Amino acid sequence: MTQTLMDRALIEEAAKKSGLIWVRGSEGPERALWHVWHEGAACLVGDGPGEQPLQGLGLVDGGTATVTVRSKDKGGRLVGWTARVVETAPGSEAWTAAVDELKGKRLNAPDAERITDRWARECRVLRLEPTEGPVAEQPDGSLAAPPLATSAITRRPIPAALPKLLARRRGKKRHG
Repeated sequence: MTQTLMDRALIEEAAKKSGLIWVRGSEGPERALWHVWHEGAACLVGDGPGEQPLQGLGLVDGGTATVTVRSKDKGGRLVGWTARVVETAPGSEAWTAAVDELKGKRLNAPDAERITDRWARECRVLRLEPTEGPVAEQPDGSLAAPPLATSAITRRPIPAALPKLLARRRGKKRHG
């Protein structure tokens, strides 16, 4: 079964409107990645200092990946497809075109004026191009998965003295 024009349009519109896509490469778990849709593909940058990690996904030039796009307003799964991974060479025409789009969407870059040079030296720029196969069927059940292990956790037990400190602070505001 091949992709219809409606399938292609759905992939493009969903990817253009969503800031994140979920990507599963040839290894590791699925991961949310920020991207831009440019010239028929989801373009992303990563693996450099301060950029999103792509290692551990198995995204290699010429390989395949599964891409899932969620709804921006509801957060539910809209469409999934198989993509061909294309790693663009720094300085090439495809790389420059992708980077021009990506740098406009890169939030909070510490070196915004030199970001292109840093990406050329230290990062990978990938294009995830939809293949000609059909879009993925909608799953019947939940695709929920436990979060990946990380050192950046925010859930810790509250300090024992915190409730007293907060109560004392509230008391001072009433009398002050």
